[in-house]
Amino acid sequence: MTIDLRKTGAPASDASDWLHPEKYWPSLTAATAHLDAPVGALHLGALRHNALDMLRRAHGTPIRVASKSLRVRGVVEALLAMPGYHGVLAYTLAEALWLAETVDDVVVGYPTAERAAIRRLASDPELAKRVTLMVDSPAQLDLVDAVLPPGKRESIRVCLELDASWNAPLLGHLGVRRSPVHAPEDAAALAAYIVKRPGFELVGMMAYEAQIAGVVNQPAGRPVDGAVNRWMQSRSMPELRERRGRAVAAVREIVELEFVNGGGTGSLEATHADTSVTEIAAGSGIFGGHLFDGYQHFTPAPAAAWALDIVRRPSRDHATILGGGWVASGPPSGDRLPKIVWPEGLVMEPREMAGEVQTPVSGPAARRMKVGDRVWLRHTKSGELAEHLNEFAVVDAGEVVDTIPTYRGEGKAFL
Repeated sequence: MTIDLRKTGAPASDASDWLHPEKYWPSLTAATAHLDAPVGALHLGALRHNALDMLRRAHGTPIRVASKSLRVRGVVEALLAMPGYHGVLAYTLAEALWLAETVDDVVVGYPTAERAAIRRLASDPELAKRVTLMVDSPAQLDLVDAVLPPGKRESIRVCLELDASWNAPLLGHLGVRRSPVHAPEDAAALAAYIVKRPGFELVGMMAYEAQIAGVVNQPAGRPVDGAVNRWMQSRSMPELRERRGRAVAAVREIVELEFVNGGGTGSLEATHADTSVTEIAAGSGIFGGHLFDGYQHFTPAPAAAWALDIVRRPSRDHATILGGGWVASGPPSGDRLPKIVWPEGLVMEPREMAGEVQTPVSGPAARRMKVGDRVWLRHTKSGELAEHLNEFAVVDAGEVVDTIPTYRGEGKAFL
């Protein structure tokens, strides 16, 4: 199917449906009642709201779609059809080659050692024009040459990744361990090296500010953590803006860049304010995983969710869901668990929590639930939900208007 997120007229769904949980979740239950669990649902009005709100927050800076946060090709293509979205940030080279069959600008967000995929990229003139590899070291260029040396392959487009983490006083390293290229002088030196290497074309730079874009600054029930994170982010971003600006300027003295990428969903406003950045990579805000409920400056709609069935009643006070153990990646903690959103008043059992095959729940609502009743949950992250589902039912105006396959449903498991 093809979904259209560009419509500006009121969809059949009210754009504020999700502000009324007592209506929103039961309407999804009614719309998908004919489908066996697990049922994945995408609410079309919520998707459109999130897509437009991210454009508003980006203030005109183009958004490159981060595919790992979706893993549904039809949604990626629907976003790319909207003005303001352009290009994809893929998470593996194999995925990038697959997407490049229809997308003309795909940057692989992480260095690759996929030799078969490198050989395919280097042997296909059209793919070599469409796909850009991420590098932060001569070793990654050596690996490409070991697969196919210059003169026997196409020129390979590369993007230089600058480390965006912050070495904070007292707190130490904040961010993620990505590129070893931290100082502007380091970036300039690597750029100068790349432009002298035969068979490579340096076309872009990227610096992903994970400590700002991916760290919640208003977590529910943890006001002290929220205050610390806001303090950290208010100091980290100026440091990065100054350093990234100098690094980009230094590299631009060596080679003209097509793009400078920053990101992502949690930092659209702050990244837009960095004048050295020409595009922002983001995607998590489209589906609105519940991790993104914990930001102070924006609130995405719960566009993606899934439903499971109650299959037994172990006691008067308990009901048991079949499935539920779709735990998110990241530091193991309670915020990585799926969130039960409907019916309200259901809690997981502390000694079992989200189970692989069954999840017992208790609470006032559990006493009312019957075998066959539906429970709605939201995943912590956004794209990871698609790894558990073959397809999503697209719901609009209280009915399923179509289905759309996930990567898994298309037989693709990239990482």
